[in-house]
Amino acid sequence: MLTSAIGNLRCFSLSLLPLFSGSTPLPPSHTITPPSSGRSAQATMVRPTVSRLSLVARRQPHPLLVLHPEVQAALASRASTSSRPATPLVALESTIITHGMPYPTNLSTARRVEDQVRSQGAVPATIALLDGKIHVGCDESQLERLAESAQVKGQAFKTGRRDLAGVLARRTIGGTTVSGTALVAHMAGINIFATGGIGGVHRGAERSWDVSSDLTELSRTPLNIFCSGAKSILDIPLTLEYLETQGVSTYSFNRSGEFPAFYTAKSGMYATPVQDAWNAAEIILQGERYGLQSGSVFGVPIPSECEADGAKIQKAVELAVAEAKQLGVDKKGKEVTPWLLARVGQLTKGTSLKSNVELVVNNAGMAARTAKAYEALRWETVQRGEGQGKLFNGFEAGGGVSP
Repeated sequence: MLTSAIGNLRCFSLSLLPLFSGSTPLPPSHTITPPSSGRSAQATMVRPTVSRLSLVARRQPHPLLVLHPEVQAALASRASTSSRPATPLVALESTIITHGMPYPTNLSTARRVEDQVRSQGAVPATIALLDGKIHVGCDESQLERLAESAQVKGQAFKTGRRDLAGVLARRTIGGTTVSGTALVAHMAGINIFATGGIGGVHRGAERSWDVSSDLTELSRTPLNIFCSGAKSILDIPLTLEYLETQGVSTYSFNRSGEFPAFYTAKSGMYATPVQDAWNAAEIILQGERYGLQSGSVFGVPIPSECEADGAKIQKAVELAVAEAKQLGVDKKGKEVTPWLLARVGQLTKGTSLKSNVELVVNNAGMAARTAKAYEALRWETVQRGEGQGKLFNGFEAGGGVSP
């Protein structure tokens, strides 16, 4: 009796799958045979729907997140994609505003980055903590508040995964780091994120164990980060080794596959090369189709017009790192990176800051183009079952097709 009841319940549950998937069942040739239980009885054949086979269900935003109306509208567009792709979204961090750049450069940069995302047909979602709430998307007054907090030390807190609860409890300003932004973006159902550079393994980490939580966050959160590599103040070879150990995929928009080194386009280290935004979009889509739960890093080289200053900036980086060690700053945890970036800015008389601004704007543009291509490819996959339509064929040909 019990065995029969369980079997009936299982059949009933499977019959409901098409109702929840919102798509047409696949033809009989596309079947999946569940693993044998070890008994001689033949396994039941299950006919998955297109969405079960091709795509992981969209993550619904956490109910406690405060969504900007523009972000909310983009998320809502996913519910009705029968005639067109959903509106693409790009997550943006806020530590670059609160701790990464001086005022008012931080504010003008935040505006430029958001404008760049919009110019490519996507919606920017700057993530920050304000007054005990997590905001996904900020209005102009909130961006100004974040930027102005950089003028007063201690007014804003660098907020990674481990800091979220504490900063929320304090009801103060929290600038989200890569790890904090990645976590919240995933909670909101956003899968593409643009920043300047990720954190990584600090120089001398074999003694200090100073490894950014950005790297471990990427190992557990399926976010796709577009950046100019790890910040050049870090140990880039060890950072890439650590990412590999954590199962995080690394890609480079350099045709040679050479991974960028923040202020310069080449680090001497290599990753998997990607051709363009459409290539990156299918990589992201394939990861989701198979339910991979780790993130990916897409290295975007600094714009060529800024690369000429790279060698000079790198010399300043080496000097700043040496000074940090002499002064003991390298032992001050969260303060290390802001101090080093500020010192490099002083040594280069602002050249590094200008390059930093240009590279993050450039990264945002690439992330937005990829987000747009991703939504088009996802829509094509749902519409055509296994995605053998013109968009996929266009990608295979190497140029992509405008959505």
